[in-house]
Amino acid sequence: KRKAQIAAIRRSCGDLVLNVDSDTILAPDVITRLALKMQDQAVGAAMGQLAASNRSETWLTRLIDMEYWLACNEERAAQARFGAVMCCCGPCAMYRRSALVSLLDQYETQRFRGKPSDFGEDRHLTILMLKAGFRTEYVPEAVAATVVPNSMGPYLRQQLRWARSTFRDTLLAFQLLRGLNIYLTLDVIGQNIGPLLLSLSILAGLAQFVTTGTVPWTACLMIAAMTIVRCSVAAFRARQLRFLGFSLHTLINIFLLLPLKAY
Repeated sequence: KRKAQIAAIRRSCGDLVLNVDSDTILAPDVITRLALKMQDQAVGAAMGQLAASNRSETWLTRLIDMEYWLACNEERAAQARFGAVMCCCGPCAMYRRSALVSLLDQYETQRFRGKPSDFGEDRHLTILMLKAGFRTEYVPEAVAATVVPNSMGPYLRQQLRWARSTFRDTLLAFQLLRGLNIYLTLDVIGQNIGPLLLSLSILAGLAQFVTTGTVPWTACLMIAAMTIVRCSVAAFRARQLRFLGFSLHTLINIFLLLPLKAY
């Protein structure tokens, strides 16, 4: 994918380059809305809002659709308040071509642990944009619908790629944080420390159960309370009760995604 991107960018001639995944359908006004944001010459990249085009297919696709809404309208929207969206997602992102061309050599030659990188293109390119001094933005009105995994196997493989990308490029992001808002520092640290703290809570609870035979009710109730609060806030902001069902994602997170991130 990265080699195809680079070949296309080098052959392009417009001021703006739109990256769209092959399984993504754009709303008719996406290009217009993203281009309006890019009129500001300080903006190097802008992403649209993502939704699952196959949302009604399975219970998992419904959860992923809600996960995308939360990632866009909580995380990306908050980061955009400071002009530093940390990952302009691959399915729908617009870039300033002049900025892309200046970064292509770094993008093409990225290595990790001595090997060429072949995952996490969108996050790495966004970090390079921020390092070059450009702003990165989120445009919620530019809606793109993309196909999401409808079974657990492909979903976990996707999450493994994303986790590797996040942890790898966080090392680069830390170099940026001194020049960005303190909120962004807390946000990046929280994304990495949060799973660790949750894992320690789970391990401590299991240790308590094994050694004393008692259920760690305090930890269980705290996790349940945080889940209910988060889903209730999302349901209120989206004006959709279905977000209360996102509570199920906490179980997936604890029993599947945390071990995956540890791996």
